[in-house]
Parts: sequence; structure tokens; C-alpha cells
Amino acid sequence: MTLGVALAACIAHYWLMRLRAPYTLERRALWLHFACRRVMAAMGVACRVEGQVPTHGLVVANHLSHIDIVILGAIMPCFFVAKAEVGSWPYFGRAAQSGGALFIDRSRRSSADEVAREIAQRLKLSVPVLLFPEGTSTDGSVVLRFHTGLFEPAVAARAPVTAAAIRYVIDGGIPERELCWFGDALFLPHLLRVLRTKGFCAEVHFGAPRVYASRRMAAQATHGEIAAMRGDAGPRPEPDDVRSLSQVE
Repeated sequence: MTLGVALAACIAHYWLMRLRAPYTLERRALWLHFACRRVMAAMGVACRVEGQVPTHGLVVANHLSHIDIVILGAIMPCFFVAKAEVGSWPYFGRAAQSGGALFIDRSRRSSADEVAREIAQRLKLSVPVLLFPEGTSTDGSVVLRFHTGLFEPAVAARAPVTAAAIRYVIDGGIPERELCWFGDALFLPHLLRVLRTKGFCAEVHFGAPRVYASRRMAAQATHGEIAAMRGDAGPRPEPDDVRSLSQVE
């Protein structure tokens, strides 16, 4: 399936879902999950998942590229928290909106408070909220300090917080940073470079869900956990709890 056909199938599926039943937040997340799986398959991206995939609570992940959203959205239904600029991306921004993403407008000081209140409501649903607490994507050389503010709704609700480490492995020993979107790189040129890259795999490692007493503790603990899960850049064995994306439902 080509990427164009996959995108058309996602649009058709969206309207079928809208016609069949009320388009609740949970159904919006399920549609985005379907769309991400279709897009990832069309891009030919392989994925390996280690650990238990979260079904609720807050999930926090390191951030390497815009394709993180496709990868993580393909693994599980979730509500993404993203910067407002994502909403302007061609096709993918509209898809994120349709899938129930929450957008932070950094030009408005009140935006983070509004998103935090919405996260508190979403945490009551049977779909996890996914946050990139670094606040930006990086070249993968280091996990940046986590911003603590949006951990507060999970701490207040005593909701589980799960760390997720994402890594890209490219055939031929090509550095991960070749797939990372950072600095002043433009969206479309980077997307084209990703589409031209053959033979790469996304590895996603989920930690154990934990309840934290403070947002600072949650940020520090999950940061350390993600850094540790990404720490071994060499080949890893295939343990029993490592699955391909086709085994994750």
C-alpha cells in the first residue's frame, strides 16, 4: 500500500466512524490508532515493543521526531499533548486534531493551565494521555530535562505514570540522528528524508506504571528511567516480552 492510498483509507474510515455512532473522545483516539497503523505500514517502518503497553493514565516519552507520533499512535490509542504548531502540519496536523490531541500555545501563558485541566478530565477515560515533557524533539544524544507542569494532573488524580523510551535503529550502522528532527530542520524536507530511508526499526520500551507523590518526583524518576532504557546503544537480545507491532493490540 502506498502512502497516498493509506491516507485516503484513513479519511474514509474517519467519515464511516462519524456516521456510525457519536464521535466520542475514545472513538477519536481509536481512529487515530487505526490511521497511524495504516500510515506506518505504508511507510514500511518496522516496530518492536518491549514491556506492557499502557491502557490508561499518563505516558511520558522522549521526543526524537514527528514520526514518534505515528509510531506511538500505532502502538496504542492515546491522546497526544503537542505544541500548537503541530496543528498546522499538512494532513498530519488535521489528523491529530481529529484524533483528540491537546495543543499547547506557547504564545499564551494561560494555555498550559487550560491543557492541564483538560488532561485531568482525559485521565478519567480508558485511554492514556501521552506527553513529551522535553518540550521539543532532539537529535537523540541526550534526554533533555523534563518540564514538570503537565505531570500535576496525574499526581493530583493518583493516576499511573508510565515512562516510554523510543529509539530508531537503522540498517548499516547509520546514526539515529539521521531520522531525528531537530534544530531548524523543516517539516516537509525531513519527512521526505524519512520516507527515503530504508531498513529502519522503531524500538519502544515501556517501563512499569507508577504513582508519584509530586510532579518533580514524577519528572525526575521518569527522566532517569527513559535515559536508562535508552542507555545501551548496542544490539540487544530478544527477550520474551519483546513483540513486533503486529502482536500488539
